[in-house]
Amino acid sequence: MFKPVPFDPYGSRRKAVRVPRWLTFLVVGIVLGAGGLFYVQERYMPPRLSPSESAALRTNFEQADTERKALKGQLAETSKRLDTALAEKATTAELLNKERKALEPLRTEIAALVAVLPPDPRGGSVEVRGGQMSARDGKLDYAVVLTREKAAKPINAQMKVTLAGEAAKGGESNITIDPVPVTIGSHEIARGTAALPAGFKPRQATIQVVDGSGKPLGMRVLVVK
Repeated sequence: MFKPVPFDPYGSRRKAVRVPRWLTFLVVGIVLGAGGLFYVQERYMPPRLSPSESAALRTNFEQADTERKALKGQLAETSKRLDTALAEKATTAELLNKERKALEPLRTEIAALVAVLPPDPRGGSVEVRGGQMSARDGKLDYAVVLTREKAAKPINAQMKVTLAGEAAKGGESNITIDPVPVTIGSHEIARGTAALPAGFKPRQATIQVVDGSGKPLGMRVLVVK
C-alpha cells in the first residue's frame, strides 16, 4: 500500500534557526565575568562576613566612635586649660617684670649703702661689712652684710654663727646655730631668726663664712644687743 506524502512547497527552502553571535559572546562574557569575580573573591579578597560578624563589627565601630568623641572632648578641655595656664603664665611674667623694674632703684640704694659701710678689719675674700644681732623672747634675730670685691659671678657658701654668753644656770656657755646657706655676688644680706636655748643670754657672735669644702672665706665678731 502507498502512504500519503504531505505536500510542502517551501520545505526545500526552510533554514535552521541560528543564535546571533553577539548574544553568544554576551552570555559567555557574563559567565566568565561571574566566574572570575567569584574566583578573585575566594582567592584574594577577605572572606565575607556572616551576619553575626557584621553585627559585631558594627558594635565595635560604634564603640570606637563613642570613644573617639570622648577623647575629642577631653582634648578640647585640655587645650582650654593649657591656654588658660599660658595666659596666667604670661600675666605672672609681666607682673614679675614690673616688680623687678620697681625694685631696681631699691637695689641701687642698697648697693650705695653697702659701699659706705666700714671695711672688714679682718679682710678675706668675703668681707663681713657689718650686721645687727639682737636676742629677745628666746630667739636671735640677725642681719649680716657680706661683700666680695671684683665678683665675677655669685658663689655658694655657708654662714656659721657661734654665740658666747651666759647659760640659764649661770656660767659661760657657747652655742652654734644651724649654718645659713648664702649666695654671694657683689653683696648679700643674710637675715633670719634662730631659736635659743631656754634662759641663754648671748653677748657676742662670731661670724664665719666658709665655702662648700669648709675653707674659711671671712670672719668677724659682732656684739649681740
